Amino acid sequence: MDVAFSPEDLAFQGEVRAFIAEAFDADMRARSAQSKNAHIDREGQVRWLKRLYEKGWIAPDWPVEYGGTGWTDAQKYVFNMEMALAGAPATTNMGLKMCAPVIMAFGSDAQKARHLPKILSSDVWWCQGYSEPGSGSDLASLSMKAVRDGDDYVLNGSKIWTTYAQWADWMFCLVRTSQEERPQRGISFLLLDMTTPGITIRPLPTLDGPVEGEQEINQVFFEDVRVPVANRIGEEGQGWTYAKYLLQFERGSAYAPGLTNMLDKVKRIAAAEPSDGAGRMIEDPDFRRKLAEMQIKVEALNATELKVFAGRAAGAAMGPVSSMLKLEGSQAQQQITELALEAVGGYAAPFVQDTWAEIRGEKNEPRPGPDYAAPLAPMYFNYRKTSIYAGSNEIQHNIMAKMILGL
Repeated sequence: MDVAFSPEDLAFQGEVRAFIAEAFDADMRARSAQSKNAHIDREGQVRWLKRLYEKGWIAPDWPVEYGGTGWTDAQKYVFNMEMALAGAPATTNMGLKMCAPVIMAFGSDAQKARHLPKILSSDVWWCQGYSEPGSGSDLASLSMKAVRDGDDYVLNGSKIWTTYAQWADWMFCLVRTSQEERPQRGISFLLLDMTTPGITIRPLPTLDGPVEGEQEINQVFFEDVRVPVANRIGEEGQGWTYAKYLLQFERGSAYAPGLTNMLDKVKRIAAAEPSDGAGRMIEDPDFRRKLAEMQIKVEALNATELKVFAGRAAGAAMGPVSSMLKLEGSQAQQQITELALEAVGGYAAPFVQDTWAEIRGEKNEPRPGPDYAAPLAPMYFNYRKTSIYAGSNEIQHNIMAKMILGL
């Protein structure tokens, strides 16, 4: 299996770097550098997505007939790698990378015509309605009811941990349309307009904030919300099948380039920060050992991802391997944020709110410590979620045991 980049791939790499250098402007860089998770506010993200759209690069994984790039798997990997290495704003995966593939695979022609162009142009923002109180990793136990009433479903219940629901125009949502012996049956997949009467969004404050523009998760309540049956994807009761298909796209991303960027930041911080003894943190033997161990993990994951994506280029499906990538990648993210906190020490205490206040001109007194320190504690707390979302790491272990090891 050939995992080396061709001369054409390397030329494309230069083109991507040139685009990022121009499009990723100073304002975006300043805000992204102070972000806990590489996201910026909706306006900033849409501005970035529009630039990708105008370039024709917004949807590398989409088929060409729907607006995709037609890139090879190697080009897609190079593109994602350079985006991550540059620290460019993370594109939201809700519409482009999660909902759209399901619409393409299982949606009606009318649904494709209505939703795909607006997803592609970033004119509509999507959120995901999966988890419920008491139904997180055990997603099949969800209970939010959708009762058929003529040409509508009437929804009652709530969804939780709904990322950026406060920004969303539409939601793709799993609901229970019937009670069956097996909980995976009787689940349907709906698309719903977030301006529909009866929807209430309440923010869930987290330890990493709150920061204006970075409020992230919410609980969404539904009280007699009417959703047209025409908004159902595919067949009634088959939503679990569509949800499993979607999760391959949520879990199957490359982690190593982003981890490399995170680890490089830690190295720069360690080179600047004093250790408890003489010299800098980068010279401390125990800290250097931890950095080396983390570097080995990232390089091993990178080699694995290259093999996986080379296999995809040869026609192999992602399948349960996506669980392995998600498991290792999320654990490495958490470990690197721990190293960052250790490197910066007490300067992590002044939270990123202080830096945002300075950017907006609302604060005149200087925040103690270097600029790079402000987002590190919010990032540490925010990344505690990575071993839970997209299916907890315990669930990923079960999937690999069953689907890969045959246990």
